[in-house]
This record gives sequence, structure tokens and C-alpha cells, in this order.
Amino acid sequence: MSHDHVDRRLAAILAADVVGYSRMMATDETATLAALKLHRQCVFDPTVASHNGRLVKLMGDGSLVRFDSVVDAVNCALALQNRTGNVDAPPPEIVLRIGINLGDVTFDGGDIYGDGVNVAARLEPLAEPGGICIAAIVKESIVGRVNALFEDGGGVRLKNIDRPIHIWKWRPPRSTAAKSVVPLKTGDSMRPSLAVLPFQNISGDVDQEYFADGVIEDIITALSRFRSFAVIARNSSFIYKGQAIEIRQVAQELGVRYVLEGSIRRAGSRLRITAQLVEGATGAHLWAEHYDGSTEDVFDFQDRITECVVAIVEPQIKIAEIALSRRERPESIEAYDFYLQTMLYFYSDTPERNHDGLTLINKAIALEPNNATYLATAVGLLMQRGTLGWKLAGVEDQRAVCENYIERALVHGHGDATVAGICGNTLIQYLKEYDRGFELVRQAVAFNPNNLDVVNFAGVANLHCGSLDEAVTYFLRAERLSPNSLGAHWNLTGLAHVEMVRGNYEEALALARKSMAVNAYYGPCFWMMIAANAKLGRMEEARQHLAGLLAFSPGVTVARLRAGQPAKIPERMEPILDGLRLAGMPEE
Repeated sequence: MSHDHVDRRLAAILAADVVGYSRMMATDETATLAALKLHRQCVFDPTVASHNGRLVKLMGDGSLVRFDSVVDAVNCALALQNRTGNVDAPPPEIVLRIGINLGDVTFDGGDIYGDGVNVAARLEPLAEPGGICIAAIVKESIVGRVNALFEDGGGVRLKNIDRPIHIWKWRPPRSTAAKSVVPLKTGDSMRPSLAVLPFQNISGDVDQEYFADGVIEDIITALSRFRSFAVIARNSSFIYKGQAIEIRQVAQELGVRYVLEGSIRRAGSRLRITAQLVEGATGAHLWAEHYDGSTEDVFDFQDRITECVVAIVEPQIKIAEIALSRRERPESIEAYDFYLQTMLYFYSDTPERNHDGLTLINKAIALEPNNATYLATAVGLLMQRGTLGWKLAGVEDQRAVCENYIERALVHGHGDATVAGICGNTLIQYLKEYDRGFELVRQAVAFNPNNLDVVNFAGVANLHCGSLDEAVTYFLRAERLSPNSLGAHWNLTGLAHVEMVRGNYEEALALARKSMAVNAYYGPCFWMMIAANAKLGRMEEARQHLAGLLAFSPGVTVARLRAGQPAKIPERMEPILDGLRLAGMPEE
């Protein structure tokens, strides 16, 4: 009985790959191939040879090299990375990531196989551009023998490796790392930008790849409808498919401020999708959620994930941008910063904060008079003043100012869902142009059915001008999509208003309490608290809430509220106004 001889040896394996190769090829294939060839001839091959390495194979932009000495392997890697940028070559510049492992390998002709090779290949993507990532066994073997500082990277899980691997990293000089970053152009540099990465399939079921990719396709398409931020195209973000990646580096390479990533797992007939939004500069997680479904309704599940993720991402980016403006550029005179600072006041319903918001957004409009987003933001704040009966100091006719801003916003923001929604809502609630306003809100929903504010506007439009059942449908959808975001008090108060109209005062009171927990200074929420308690005969509670309303909105009367609210269907406001009278609010 004979056995074939298997040639096994201990070897140090170096795996190298070119940073951003797919993107470079897509930009200029001829120049990239020429630069890669020159780098191999002038840098890679001579350096490997001088450190006693043997090139095993080339794999496009990747290389696999074996060494009999682990010290030679590490010194070779250091020499390669320190020589990057010193070659007189045309752009694009070739920058490597390198991974090194020491392990038992199997030789078969001119090729090598085994766990030692696989680990090296998995370590390479963990290195920074221009950097090196080594396994702990390599670090132990070079102590006192290599002049380089490696930082502890902790234990990591590598794809298809059945145990955690402890890693160490050598970081390149700052100038070398910076050269590898070539951000893609994303249009308006003032707008935030987002990359949606391929979701990782961690179920081991390759048949689920189509599902994960389909989810990403739909999310990218839906997010592209938002004009408040730019979304990197699929062909750019999908170059990272199947790679172990570092989010901050991806953000640098793609030139984006935010990254959406996730994973898919299948267990039997059950599917779980996890998604998380990450700030590219810091790696901080802004939001994360998981979704469970069944393979039996896979496409319905896919649609639900898309709807939920898209509806939440836009508000989270808005919140992060506001925080960024406060943190980094509070004294900036740029129009976009004035807009971001305005958003701090957009959801706060007091006369003083409304005034501060209008002051800021008017500065932005002065710098960019035709910016539809800035104009629509001012429209929303003016609507708030008009419907709550506040007067704008120094402005004789704030209705005329609002009308002017609406017309300009609609001319310069055609097709923008947020612009159409704010303007339509204002036409209904403040200017009493019900038919035109309702049509604009309907268009806004068609432009972007995943915009949370637009969904709320559609609820308000139906509350005052259409079907109560439709209003409830929109308000519930807004609550389902983003229950805890900025603006959640709108849909909760809207639902309370519907219940008041229907005579369900206990239900209205419960919803108004939830709204107040989100925003304690929203006037219409106080109306519901006052009116519902009064209708239920709880006069002490009603008067307490009336005192609270008067504390931040002094001088409010029933007549002023009636004048400021829509009257296409008068009975939609009467239960609230009647309850306010019962609680003691003055008529005039």
C-alpha cells in the first residue's frame, strides 16, 4: 500500500494587494496597467529578490511571496512600503497593503496551499494603505530582530478561518497614507455624501448573495431620491465586496462622510438583515438595527428593509450634520452652515427659537438667494409663526414674505420632495390655498415616498383637506418608519387630532402624552392635552396644560388659533377649539 508524498514546509507568506485598484482601472485602465507594470519592475521584484523571497504567483493586482525566514519577509514588506512613492512613475501611484503569516504550507508544483496561505491573504485587507498587518506568530518571531514598531490590533475573526487570529499592525508615515486617498467627486462639496457597501453574507449560503445585493440596489436607488446628500454609485461601492474593510479608510477612499454597511444571515427559512450607519471620519456608529423575515416572503421582506432603512438614514444624517456644524464650524459664514444651525430650531416651537431660526436661514438666503432648500426652510418657520399667531418683529406682512419664498423655492427646487412638501403644507395650513397645497403634497409623496417629513405632511394634508382614514395611514407609517427621530411629535399629534375629531378623547390624550415626551414645546400637542382633558371633565389637568401653553406662547386665544388653522373642513378644528374654551382659553 503506497501513499503519495505531500511536500509540507514551514514558510513565511507575504500577500500584497494594490489599494483602490478596481477604482483606478475604472478611471484609466491604460495608465493603471502601465503604473503597475513599472512598480513591479522597479520596486516589487527587486525588493523581493534582495530579501530572498520567491514570487509564487501574481493575481491581477495581488501578489503572493514565500520566504524561508520570517525576518526576511517582514523586512521585505517594510522596504516595499518605505519605497512607495519614490518611483518616478506617472499617476496613478501604486500603494500596497501587505499581510504576513507564518505557517505550515503545502507545495504543489510551483504553487502553495494551506492555512498559512489563507491567513496571510485574509490579513492583507486589514492593513492600512501603505501599511502591514502581521499575525501574532510573526510578531513573536521578530522581537528584537526587526527595527519597526507594530501596534497591537487585538483578536479578529477572518473569513473561512475557524479560530480568532491576533494581529499586529505597522502604520505607514502619514504622508504615504495620504497619497493613497483619492476621493471620488460627489458633486456639491458642501453636501454630505454616503456610500452603501455590499452587505456581508455571513450565513455561508451563497444562494443568498442575490438577496443581499438586491437589498443594496434598492437602498441605493431609494436614497438617491434625497437631494440633501449625495450617494456614491453602486459600481464604486461594490469594489469592496468580499473584502475585510476598515470603515474610515473606505470613507477616505470614496470621499464620503457616511457609510452604510450591514450583513445577512440565514438560518433555515429565517433571514436576518443587520444595517448600521457609520460616520466615516471617526468610525462612530450613528444608528443600527436588525430586521427579521422569512425566505417564503423574501421579496416583500426586501421591500420592507429598503423602506425602513431609507426612511431612517436621511434623518440620522441630518442630525449628524447639525452636530457637525455645532462642533466644527459654529462661527462659519457659509450659507450651508447657517442652514445646518437653523435646523437646531426647526423642530422647536417657541417664538424665540423660531425667530433665531429665521434669522439664521435668512443669512443663508442672502448668500444664496435661489437655493430652494434654504427658501423652503424659511417657509416652514414662517408657517409656524402664522399658524400659531406669532408676529415677526420688523416685518409688516410676513404672509407676503412667505408667499415670495414659496414661489422662488418651487421654481428652483422642482422635483425636490422636501421643498414640495413644506410649500404644500404651508399653502394648506397658513395661506389657505387648499387645492394647490394638497396637490403639491401629493407630488412630494410621489417624488420620495420614503421621506419622513413628506409622509407627515401627507398626513396633515389629509387631516385638514382629505380623508381621516388616509391621514391615519400616513401618520402610522411615519411612526413605524422612525418612531424616535426629529419630527416624531408631528405624526403623534396628528393621530391625537384625528381621535379628537372622532370623539375618542382617551385615545387622543394617550397619543398627546407620547408626543409631549418627544417635544415638550409643541403648541398643537398642548391643544390636544388641554382639549382632551376638558372633554373628559378633567378640568384641573386641562387648566394646568393651558398654563403651560401660555408660558411659552403668551396671548394665545381661540380666535387667533381659528384664524391660523385650515378651515376647508371646519369640523376638523371645532372639537379642539371647543375643548380649549371649556378649559378657560379666552375667545378673543
